[in-house]
Amino acid sequence: MGVIGIQLVVTMVMASVMQKIIPHYSLARWLLCNGSLRWYQHPTEEELRILAGKQHKGKSKKDRKYNGHIESKPLTIPKDIDLHLETKSVTEVDTLEYQWLVDFTVAATVVYLVTEVYYNFMKPTQEMNISLVWCLLVLSFAIKVLFSLTTHYFKVEDGGERSVCVTFGFFFFVKAMAVLIVTENYLEFGLETGFTNFSDSAMQFLEKQGLESQGPVSKLTFKFFLAIFCSLIGAFLTFPGLRLAQMHLDALNLATEKITQTLLHINFLAPLFMVLLWVKPITKDYIMNPPLGKESIPLMTEATFDTLRLWLIILLCALRLAMMRNHLQAYLNLAQKCVDQMKKEAGRISTVELQKMVARVFYYLCVIALQYVAPLVMLLHTTLLLKTLGNHSWGIYPEYSSTLPVDNSLPSHSVYSELPSPDGKMKVTVTQITVALSSLKNIFTPLLFRGLLSFLTWWIAACLFSTSLFGLFYHQYLTVA
Repeated sequence: MGVIGIQLVVTMVMASVMQKIIPHYSLARWLLCNGSLRWYQHPTEEELRILAGKQHKGKSKKDRKYNGHIESKPLTIPKDIDLHLETKSVTEVDTLEYQWLVDFTVAATVVYLVTEVYYNFMKPTQEMNISLVWCLLVLSFAIKVLFSLTTHYFKVEDGGERSVCVTFGFFFFVKAMAVLIVTENYLEFGLETGFTNFSDSAMQFLEKQGLESQGPVSKLTFKFFLAIFCSLIGAFLTFPGLRLAQMHLDALNLATEKITQTLLHINFLAPLFMVLLWVKPITKDYIMNPPLGKESIPLMTEATFDTLRLWLIILLCALRLAMMRNHLQAYLNLAQKCVDQMKKEAGRISTVELQKMVARVFYYLCVIALQYVAPLVMLLHTTLLLKTLGNHSWGIYPEYSSTLPVDNSLPSHSVYSELPSPDGKMKVTVTQITVALSSLKNIFTPLLFRGLLSFLTWWIAACLFSTSLFGLFYHQYLTVA
C-alpha cells in the first residue's frame, strides 16, 4: 500500500538538492555575502602607531626591567585620534548554523508548496502529509538555535544578560497565564473549543477500548504546561527582540528614502498587526458586523477572513526578510559608531582594545543574523502548520468543506470481528492497530490544531513585539548617547 507515494519522491529529490546544489547556491550565503553588506576592518597596530605619531617601535619609556626581563606595557593611543575605518564587502563569513537554518527552511518550504499543489489537484485521502514533518523539523531547529544562543548569555558571569532572560521568562509566564484565562469574546484562538473537542474525543476513544477515564488531562494542567512552554519561547525571543529594536533605530537613521523608512516602520510594527488579527472586537467583529447602517452586511465569511489572516502573516514575514539587509548593515555600522563615540571621550585606549571593539562587530554578524531569522522562521512555519492541520484554505473563497464539523464517531469493533478465524489472529492484531491509529485522527482534530497553532502563532508575534517595544524604549530613552 502506498502510504506516501509521490511525496516520498519529492522528499528524496529535495534531500539530493540539499546535498548537491545548496552548498554551491545557497540563499543564506547570498543574503549575507553577495557584496551589498559592508563591514568595517579594524586598523593594524602599525597604522595606529603612525596615526599616533609613533612610527618607531623602540622600547617604550614606560617599559620597566625586572630581574633582567623587560615588562612592556601595551601601546596606548589618544581616544580622540583621527581614525577613519576602511570598509570591505562581506564576501565570506563563518555562517554554519545560520546557513543550515535558512537553507533547510527554504528546502522545507519548497517541499510544502509542492505538497500543497499535489493535494490541491490529486486530493489524496489516505496519504500522510509528509510536508508537516519538514515544518516540524524547521521549528525544532529554530528553537534549538535560539536555545543555544540563550545558553551563551547564561554563561556570561559579569553581564546582566542572565538576569534579563530570567526576568522576561517570568514576565511571559504571567502574561501567558493571563492570556489563557481571557474569554473567546476577546481573543478568538478557538483554544477552548479545541481542547473540549480533544477531551471528549479522547474519552470516547478510551471507552471504545474498554477503559474508564475522565479525560487525558485537565484543562488547568493543560494551560499550566502551555504557559511554561510559552515562557520558554518568550525567554528565547528576548534578545532577538531587543537587538531588533536597536537595529531598527540605526536603520532609520541610515535610510534616506521615505519609502524605505515607511517599510522599516511597517516591518517593526508587523508583530503588532499579527497580534491584532486575533483580537476579536478590533478585527473579526468589525468585519463580520460592520457599522454600515441599520442592516449590517458581513464583508466576508469567517473562512475567507481566516484565509486572509494567513496571507497577511506570510506577506509580513516576506517583508521582514526583504528588510534583513537594511538591519544587518545598520548593525555593521556599529563599528564606526563606536569609534565616533570614542573620539568624544578623553584619555587613552590600548590598540588591542580598539581593534577588539571594531572586530567584534563583524565576528558577531552570524549571531545577529540568527537572531533576526529564527523568529521569522518560527512565525512562517507555524502559520503553514496552522493552514494544513487547521484545515484552512489558501483560496480567498475557500470551500465550505473546511468549515464543516468534524465527525468524531470512532470505528466499530465489527470492522475486525468478522474476520476468518483460522489464520485471523494476526490479521485481527494488525487491523486493531490500524483502527487504533486511524482513531487518533478523531482525537487530534483540526479544531484542536486550529486553536493550539493559532495561539502559538499569536504568542510568537506578541513576544517579538513586547521585547522589541521594550528595546525601543530602552535604546531611545535609557541609554546615554
